[in-house]
Amino acid sequence: MYDLVTGKISGPGAMFLRGCLFILSLVYGLAVVILSGFYRIKPARLGSKVISVGNITLGGTGKTTLVEYICAKLISAGHKVAVLSRGYKRVPGKQGACRLGDEPAMLQKKLPQVAVVVDKNRIKAAKSAMRDHGSDTLVLDDGLQQWKIHKDLEIVTINAGDPFGNGYLLPAGFLREPLWALKRADILVLTQISRGHNLEGLEARLKRINPRALIVESRHEPVGVSRLDQADELLDPGFLRNKPVAIFSGIGNSEGFGNCVEELGIKVGKFFKFADHYDYTQSDILWIMKEAKENNLEAIITTHKDAVKIRELGVLNTGILVLEIKLNIIKNEAEFNRRLLKLYSL
Repeated sequence: MYDLVTGKISGPGAMFLRGCLFILSLVYGLAVVILSGFYRIKPARLGSKVISVGNITLGGTGKTTLVEYICAKLISAGHKVAVLSRGYKRVPGKQGACRLGDEPAMLQKKLPQVAVVVDKNRIKAAKSAMRDHGSDTLVLDDGLQQWKIHKDLEIVTINAGDPFGNGYLLPAGFLREPLWALKRADILVLTQISRGHNLEGLEARLKRINPRALIVESRHEPVGVSRLDQADELLDPGFLRNKPVAIFSGIGNSEGFGNCVEELGIKVGKFFKFADHYDYTQSDILWIMKEAKENNLEAIITTHKDAVKIRELGVLNTGILVLEIKLNIIKNEAEFNRRLLKLYSL
């Protein structure tokens, strides 16, 4: 489907299918406009400050890392924060990451002071967070399309390397809403910025769409690695510098992960890419280990999001390493933080 939408598949048949998808995208777009307009007439006010972190496209734009950054800032300012998540592909009744979903489980492990409440009904989740945890701040993870809820701050993340895909709505492209939905944003956070990016054109376009929004630039920067079975111990990755390794991930932006590994001076010998939110089995891990050994690769590295699920497979003594990253805001950080804290003076 990805290859079809991006034009990697050519020929008369592919052109016909893309035409069909375009017609469907018009229907989808009309439905989105009607529903978003209707639900936003009288959104629910939840009684706590509501910060939404979302995106306008499918795929990884760094939302979860930004949620982690925001939660840490607000906790340090003395606020009781809860993250409300849908918990994509979670399995109610099970334990661990399966019960919450991989991204909420990762947040809960990294931020033990934060209440992570998972429910498809975010209003129900909000009431639970306020009642059971006394939360004065609710962070909506993937909240741009939560039209039923009033938000005190609307933050939208945009992948600077591929901001809008081919510019079409689903299913002909990757846009969840028309681009004018960015007019609702208070802050636009550009993510996955590399040193070679020229952002003038993108920022000018965003200013035309939403002149009032603060535009923030950020990078996901690697800070080291940890062992799968010793997550709290940060290791200096120097012992892998210039050595070939195997890496694997089941995330929305696998290229960003690969770039972060290479920024540490580590060579990527093999990259095993799985679908976003992939449910690993022991066989998958054993196969990756076998491939790494046969190709004389020095180590195996994965992401935090993948690690929370792999730990539950009983394969801790494998030597698998986990890449540790942090969000670094490189433009307008002070103003971004000021707007976060300003919410509590209103």
